[in-house]
Amino acid sequence: MKADLFSYPTPFTPPTTEEDELSFLRLIRSRRVGPTTFHRMIRDHGSAQAALEALPEGAREAGVSDYQICPEGVALAELKAGRRAGAKLICHGSPAYPRALAEIHDAPPILWALGRLELLHSPMIAMVGARNASSLGLRMARRLAEGLGEAGVTVVSGLARGIDTAAHMAALPTGTIAVQAGGIEVIYPQENAKLAGQIAEHGLRLSENPPGTQPQARHFPQRNRIISGLSSGVVVVEAATKSGSLITARDALDQGREVMVVPGHPMDGRAGGCNLLIRDGAILVRGSEDVLAALQAVAAPAPPEHDPAEPLEITPPLAPTDTALDKRITACLTPSPVAEDQVIRDLGINAAEFARAIVMLEIEGAITRHPGGLISLPG
Repeated sequence: MKADLFSYPTPFTPPTTEEDELSFLRLIRSRRVGPTTFHRMIRDHGSAQAALEALPEGAREAGVSDYQICPEGVALAELKAGRRAGAKLICHGSPAYPRALAEIHDAPPILWALGRLELLHSPMIAMVGARNASSLGLRMARRLAEGLGEAGVTVVSGLARGIDTAAHMAALPTGTIAVQAGGIEVIYPQENAKLAGQIAEHGLRLSENPPGTQPQARHFPQRNRIISGLSSGVVVVEAATKSGSLITARDALDQGREVMVVPGHPMDGRAGGCNLLIRDGAILVRGSEDVLAALQAVAAPAPPEHDPAEPLEITPPLAPTDTALDKRITACLTPSPVAEDQVIRDLGINAAEFARAIVMLEIEGAITRHPGGLISLPG
C-alpha cells in the first residue's frame, strides 16, 4: 500500500466498546497487515474501523487484487475464545496497555492478558538464558529474581525451560510476567503447565497471538521483542554464541534498553554469548544490586490519567532500525583482517555506533574478529 494515499493524519480514537475491539482484531488479523502497517494505518485514518474501510482500496493501489479483510465472524470467535480462557483483551492506545511497550516501533496492537493486569505498570526487568542451563546458572537466575522481586521489580521472561523457568518460579511471590509464543491458553513446554497456572494466579501471562495458536519457530523472535519491550533492561544468564537469548539482547539494544550479563566460564559453551556481550560493552552482573544500580532503580511510570471525554493520543511508533550502517561496514571489509580503527576512520562514523553494530554483526556471523583489534569478513 502507498503510504501517501492520505495526506492528513486523523486523531486516534482508542477502542472503548466491543465493536471497537472487533475492528482492532479484524485489522491486525487481516492479510499482509503486521504491527508496523497496523500503526501506520491507524495514524492515517484515526480508528481501526476507518482503516478497515480503506484497506481494500489501499491493497488495490498496491497491485493486490481480490483482497479481503478478516471477516467479522473470525474476530468475534477470537474474542469469545479469549474470554472462555479467562483472558482480557488489551488494545494499543488503551490505559491498560503498558507504556514502555507502546514506545517500540512494532508494538503488538493487541495483547491477551491472563492474571494481574496491574503488573503491566510496575518496574520490569527481563531475564533470559539457556534452556539447558547449568545448576550454577539456575541458582544465579533464582537469586537475581528473588532480589529484584524484593526491590519491587517485576521479572519478565518467556516461560521456557531452564533460566526462564527458574526466574519465574523465584519471582512468583513478588510478581512475574510470562510472555507466550502461542495462544494464551496454549502452554509450551507442557512441563510448565503447573507453573503457568501459578503465574496466571499470582502473576501475569501475555500473548499477542489468537487463542489456540500452536507456537512455531517464527513466533519466538516475535515474543522476544515483547519481553525486552516491556522492560527497562534485559539480564542474560547463560547464552551460547548463537541463541535466542542473544536475539532478545539485540531487540533490547534496538529498543534503547540496558543489556546486562552474568559472566560465565570461558570453557563453558553456554557462557560464550554472555562473555561476548560483556567484552563488547554489556554491563557485568554479579547480583541484583548490580542490576538495580545500572538502572538506578527507575520505576516504570504509572498509566496516564486522562479525561474519558477527550481522545487519548497515541505515541507514534519509532522508525524501524536502520541496517544501513551494517551494510556499510561489511561492504568495506574483505577476508583479509583490517584494524577496527581504520574502518571507523574510512567510514567517518561514531565509534560508539560502530561498537554496537560490530557486536551484532559478529553474533550473526557476518564478520570475524581477530586478536589485536582486527576484523574481516568470514573466510
